Amino acid sequence: MSLNVTVKQYTDDHREVWDSFVAKSNNGTMFHMHRFLDYHPNGKWKFHHLMFYEGDTLVAVLPAGLTNATTLWSPVGASYGSIVTLDTSFERCLNIVDAFIDYCKSAGITDAYLIPPPLIYTINYDQHIEYAMLFRKADFELHYISHAIELKHGADFLEHFDATARKTIHKILREQNIWIEESTDYATFHEILVENKARHNTTPTHTLADLERLAQLMPDRLKLLMVYKEEVAIAGSLLFLTNNKVVLCFYNMLKYEYEHEKPIYLIMYETCRWAQENGYQWVDIGVSQDTKAEDPMTPSLGLITFKERFNSRGILRNTYHLSIKT
Repeated sequence: MSLNVTVKQYTDDHREVWDSFVAKSNNGTMFHMHRFLDYHPNGKWKFHHLMFYEGDTLVAVLPAGLTNATTLWSPVGASYGSIVTLDTSFERCLNIVDAFIDYCKSAGITDAYLIPPPLIYTINYDQHIEYAMLFRKADFELHYISHAIELKHGADFLEHFDATARKTIHKILREQNIWIEESTDYATFHEILVENKARHNTTPTHTLADLERLAQLMPDRLKLLMVYKEEVAIAGSLLFLTNNKVVLCFYNMLKYEYEHEKPIYLIMYETCRWAQENGYQWVDIGVSQDTKAEDPMTPSLGLITFKERFNSRGILRNTYHLSIKT
């Protein structure tokens, strides 16, 4: 039977214990690690990370921050957050959620918003924490649709892309008119990325300094692919190796004057090839929303259709909201 769960605020002397716990957890990712969060300048976020114990044993962690005196978000400054656990029982998860609610009451927090990684990120499929939150009357703030490619077909993954994708990729590989390689040229990548985002009246989440800082902090977790034609960078993708199971295509960029060369097809092929050869089970190719729509949940049908060419599947990304009643 599980012991009572107590909650403590994280301090910097817990850094190694925290990151070690995330690395061996069932649902943690690089976004839950302090090695990742360290790229933010001091004071940018009001972090409020929590650690959950049964006696002296750490059983869960929660990277989080306060957006005002009474509102907590997990994550802040990252893509995914929520409560990270080992592969554990539902009873323990319910005790962890109850301890979190009790902590929020004592700290004067009235609203908590948690964004866990989608189910495919769990090493052993499990949604105990999510169900425990729903059982304690959490509701949903938002749902996003992501798309991800399951690599269950092994080296034959390409045969499960649609006919257009297969034909395009075979042509590129045969003609060798463009090629792809790993790079450290974040400056060129980011410059083109900024141009791409400007077409949609947005800016990248990360500055060039941010990306270079992340590459220093987590060189084992970032992989930059660049596509070239006659020595000119024409496209690229920044991959985040989020955990032992999922490769995330965090950014794709393209010089649009080379769009006819279909470099994104080559990126998708090489990402899946490399991920499959290195033991990953999924390639997450990101959310598929219409960023210009008034409703943030509006799907981008054209983008979804394109992603489906690569045998991707729709994966929900949910935001859970707990209203803390005192």
